Amino acid sequence: MNDRKIALITGASSGIGLAAAQRLAQTHRLILVARGEERLRAAAAALPADTELLAVDITDSEALRKAVASLGLSRLDALVHSAGLDAIGRVADTDPQEWQRVLALNVTAPAYLTSLLLPALREAHGTVVFINSGAGLRAIPNFPLYCASKHALRAVTECLRGEEQGRVRVSNIAPGRVDTPMQERLQASLGNPYRAEEHLRPESVAESIALAVLLGPDANVHEIALGPAGLN
Repeated sequence: MNDRKIALITGASSGIGLAAAQRLAQTHRLILVARGEERLRAAAAALPADTELLAVDITDSEALRKAVASLGLSRLDALVHSAGLDAIGRVADTDPQEWQRVLALNVTAPAYLTSLLLPALREAHGTVVFINSGAGLRAIPNFPLYCASKHALRAVTECLRGEEQGRVRVSNIAPGRVDTPMQERLQASLGNPYRAEEHLRPESVAESIALAVLLGPDANVHEIALGPAGLN
């Protein structure tokens, strides 16, 4: 019987999600979730052979429900929500469709996925980790959609922690700028030069995820805020 712990990670084909997968592969059997199957397969190439891939658009609630059911999980030790979407634009320039698109991926999808997996998480006394952002701790002009979504995600985190106290641990991890493809695209759209050395490494964020997941059962990491140290 395989009693190895199991971790499910969204947004696992690149960036923080992939770094988290590489880190947790040392202790967990992995289930990697992302929208593109080809990118998932490329990401899993250097991971253990028993890594399971789940290509699904997590904003499609019916497809997500069916995908989770297909896993047949009776227990889940760690759920890491790394999938996310950035968005730039002043309040005056945003429209309802863009609000819906950002909130669907950054808030609704992780909340719904968590609800689907709660029975398995409760069985394992597992840990849910939400990857948030510095934008979830403070409001930044010209980023109302992203900030609002991350503030909402933090509220989901805190509500879930209270609701599942004694059954499931819940952590909020809020990194600042991270050297990821999303951050490169963001800075390019702003017309800013991109300097990777001025950003956190995804591997550093993955270490904070591992801390929350691997900590002894007596403790729960409520929140970690990370920022670049500037020591490179």
